[in-house]
Amino acid sequence: MTMIRTFLIVSALGLPALVAGAPDVVQAQGTPAVTQDSRTAPLNLNVATAAELERLPGVGPAMAARIVEYRQKNGPFKKVEDLMNVKGIGEKTFLNLKPMITVTPAKATER
Repeated sequence: MTMIRTFLIVSALGLPALVAGAPDVVQAQGTPAVTQDSRTAPLNLNVATAAELERLPGVGPAMAARIVEYRQKNGPFKKVEDLMNVKGIGEKTFLNLKPMITVTPAKATER
């Protein structure tokens, strides 16, 4: 009887929170919230900061720094596949990141 009562209490307390008004975004303590916009908007490799690159799965501070360094030395990425030229980014990592990244041409500066 106690087990059934516990189940009913847990169900009564937990179910309304899941059904009514449950937030779209789940945020772990100490991590930035991921909103619908940031999940669907690809990150532009040609303008992303190291901090923005670190938000990509599998990209830590060292990898983000290598991406920025590669861009500074070689100019803007011409296509997303150029990301595989960065040390430490192989095909598997690239394929995981591909839906989350984009490359747009850098705007020419006017003289």
